[in-house]
This record gives sequence, C-alpha cells and structure tokens, in this order.
Amino acid sequence: MADISAKLVKELRDKTGAGMMDCKKALAENDGDMEKAIEWLRKKGIASAAKKSGRTAAEGLVDSYIHTGGRVGVLIEVNCETDFVARRDEFKELVRNVAMQVAACPNVEYVAIGDIPADVVAREKAIEMGRDDLGNKPEAVREKIVQGRIDKRLKELALLDQPFIRDQNITVEELVKQAIAQLGENIQVRRFQRFVLGEGIEKEAVDFAAEVAAQAGAAAQG
Repeated sequence: MADISAKLVKELRDKTGAGMMDCKKALAENDGDMEKAIEWLRKKGIASAAKKSGRTAAEGLVDSYIHTGGRVGVLIEVNCETDFVARRDEFKELVRNVAMQVAACPNVEYVAIGDIPADVVAREKAIEMGRDDLGNKPEAVREKIVQGRIDKRLKELALLDQPFIRDQNITVEELVKQAIAQLGENIQVRRFQRFVLGEGIEKEAVDFAAEVAAQAGAAAQG
C-alpha cells in the first residue's frame, strides 16, 4: 500500500471538498492515485455530498417503521432541500431503509458521533480507564488502548457509523451520501426515536416453581 501523506490528502480534499478521513480512505483504497481516488469518491457519492452539505435542508419526511409483530417501532425525520425530492420514491425508500436500520440497532442512540454529549464520552472513558486489564500497563499505553476502545464504543452509539443492514460493505452515512449524489440535494438524518414494547415497565417476577407447588397442594387437598 502506498504511503499516504498529509499533503496528498489535503490536495484531494481541496479538489473534491470531501472530508479528511474520506480522502485518506479514498487514497488508501487506490494506492495513492489521485485520479482514481477522485473517481472513487464520486462513485460513493462523497464528493457531491460534501459540496451540498452546507445547503439548508428543511423539507423531507417524518416516517415510521413498525417491525413484524409490533414489538419494535421507529419514528424518524430525514430532511432534504425541496418538497419535490421529498415526494420522490428514491427518497422515501432511503427514509424507510434508515428507519429499519434504527429498528435493527438497539445500541444506537445518536445520529452521529458529534451528537454524543461530552459527559457521555467522559463517562465511557472513566469506565474504560478503570478496567482491570489495564492496571499494569504504562500510562501512555493505557491512554492509547482506552482511546481505541472509546472510539469503537462511540461508533456503536452512532447511527451513521453502522454497517447498512442490506449491504454490509457500506455504512449508513455512505448510503445517505449515495442518495445525495442520486437526488442532487443535501440530505440529513435529523432525529429518531426507537420504541420497544414494555421498555421501562417493571414487570412482576413470577416464581413458577412456587406456583406449581401451590397448585399441586391445592389439588391434593381437593
């Protein structure tokens, strides 16, 4: 694999407007070839998505998805720029797919890593720093291991970082960027809420052994 320099990444970013990490990945996937990296970003819809990301997206859809059996439900808002695009079947399909993704991911709580509050990040770090397996390691090593674990944990909480359930080769973020390239508008997943039947209700514990014994005793007396 070619050595990807910061200068090369910056050059690609200047040419496409894509994010630093997307540019680095594009160059790595194409052995540092600039033209192939640009083509890779365009195929993924990342280049066009980056150019549209600053545009206001105030239209869109609020949609719902109820999983088979009615035990899990999702309410989601996805925004685009115009009502015309919001009415298109391709946009409706995207909203539906993202809602299904939320239903399938019980650990997801936020749209993006950037939405995770600082106190949640600090709490996760405190938990990881207190792990027994880090006790005898040097401070610098502990910090590196903890950061890796936190990064992984935060990705588990963020919807856009999840592998798309219908195509594990792309993330939900890449799915959205493909839709941006196809529909020609900025598209943003704004918010969602996942509902699980009975969640938060304290259920009465049933001692089946005691219940059976009591029924047996009553039958014997009868």
